[in-house]
Amino acid sequence: MVNRVAAVLCSLTSFATYSLQAQVVHWVPQQVEAAIVARSETPAAGGSEADVTIVEFLDYNCPFCKKTAPELQKLLKADRRVRILYKEWPIFGDVSDYAARSVLSANWQGKFLAAHNALIGAQDDLDAKSQVDSLLKDIGVDLKRLADDRIKHAAEIDAVLDRNAAEAKGLALRGTPGFLIGRQFVPTALTLPQLLQLTTSARMSQQDDGKAAPAR
Repeated sequence: MVNRVAAVLCSLTSFATYSLQAQVVHWVPQQVEAAIVARSETPAAGGSEADVTIVEFLDYNCPFCKKTAPELQKLLKADRRVRILYKEWPIFGDVSDYAARSVLSANWQGKFLAAHNALIGAQDDLDAKSQVDSLLKDIGVDLKRLADDRIKHAAEIDAVLDRNAAEAKGLALRGTPGFLIGRQFVPTALTLPQLLQLTTSARMSQQDDGKAAPAR
């Protein structure tokens, strides 16, 4: 049920999955990229000395987010100089919101990335909160502590989700997934070859920006 609705909404941003058209890639100013990647409240996946940051706006019930997830894991293995910041943007209802808050709450147990991977890798739609709990329990998340942290840190979680939503809207993102790769904003699901292409382009842009910077 969720998957059918999500597929329609996700399709608004995922029409170029197989061939990355030039018009799909939008370049943002450096200050916009810097603001979005700054002060992340959650740990990034990937290398600690990464020179390219990928930001993903996602919903745990988005089928295109789930489709891209293994491609991102392949990228992390292929390129050790990439890191990924996951930004939860729950737009598909109450269970999506519960899932996002649960993953964020898992950060206080040091299990944010594990929780993210568990939910984004789920084979079935997340139609009930109990499914979310079951998946997180399976990876060792303490559900009692998770529930307590959802309440105790509610204001902090609200702030993260509000920021994510504001950034997504500021980028004119209409659905999930959306990716910011360096200064390239791409509102569509991506394959490994496309991710590699965009990562290379991001590095080339960094070099060009460095050349253009005034001497100090």
